[in-house]
Amino acid sequence: MEQPLTGRKKKILEVVVKEFVHTAEPVGSRTVARRYPVGLSSATIRNEMADLEEMGFLEQPHTSAGRRPSQKGYRYYVDCLMKASPLLEQEERIIQKSLQKMKDVEQIISVASRVLSQVTNYTSLVLGPQFSKSAFNQLRILPLEGNKGMVVLVTNMGFVKNKVIELPASLSSAELHQVVHYLNRKLYGLTIDQVTDSLVKELKRDLFNRIELLEQAFLLLEESLNEEEKDRVFLGGTTNILNQPEFKDVDKIRQFLNLFEQEKLLLSLLEGEAETGPREVKVRIGHENILKEVHDCALVTAAYMIGDRTLGKVGILGPTRMDYDRVMSVVSCITENLNRVLQE
Repeated sequence: MEQPLTGRKKKILEVVVKEFVHTAEPVGSRTVARRYPVGLSSATIRNEMADLEEMGFLEQPHTSAGRRPSQKGYRYYVDCLMKASPLLEQEERIIQKSLQKMKDVEQIISVASRVLSQVTNYTSLVLGPQFSKSAFNQLRILPLEGNKGMVVLVTNMGFVKNKVIELPASLSSAELHQVVHYLNRKLYGLTIDQVTDSLVKELKRDLFNRIELLEQAFLLLEESLNEEEKDRVFLGGTTNILNQPEFKDVDKIRQFLNLFEQEKLLLSLLEGEAETGPREVKVRIGHENILKEVHDCALVTAAYMIGDRTLGKVGILGPTRMDYDRVMSVVSCITENLNRVLQE
């Protein structure tokens, strides 16, 4: 069983992480002693750093060089040592103002991904809202010329689907209104994927004398349930990660550019963990990510919601040498603002 870190080792590990994040250069004992008030001699610091390396928290790229945090070291820092880093008021205002005037859902998500990358200087990934996760808001049937009508399905996220159907010639406008009113009352507030086949059959049984109309009206619902939903991942600052000193290798650059063109892989990256607390900001470091292409990266994610319903996710992708406390604050701020704007 691994021994817990002493207070001295914790302080030195924290210093090494902060210094390496800032400089991208291996950190030596002299640097720790000179720049940070740990109150220890260089020799003592050197011994403690050697212990931290042996325990797997630090690594030494070359025998003559200083040390840098390992993925285990970053994990310990995020879980046990990191302190919250509030955003500047100016940064919070930028995030708030950028989203508050947007009305179209897709535009809101697109702007959010751009702002995330601008504020952090890393690459942002935002999973757009999914139609099946949005809630049923209203069904309308609009009479057209002849015996035709248009079924319009509207969700709380502003998704609209419509289909032209044949209306029974014997159906009066009052009867049509009754059917629509009944369906809206039964379906309101359900997510689209909660409108199951068994529920559709139950509704058909309740309105068996309107079955001709229902057969066609429900085609829209059933098509919405059965069609393959295309998830959309919005990217921002795709070249930002390539500006980091860790990613100067041509093969790595090619690997990342290829990844950013594959939406299914990006989707698996964002959804590659079990849900815990929906409002929690989550951090995956290095090999904790499911894709080998990002085993040298860190991914910070959080869900954005309406009420207690998750609509999508935002993420920041950067090197493991990431400014974790700041990035987590940015992700938290953007999701809070997305929640508010989408609720409104």
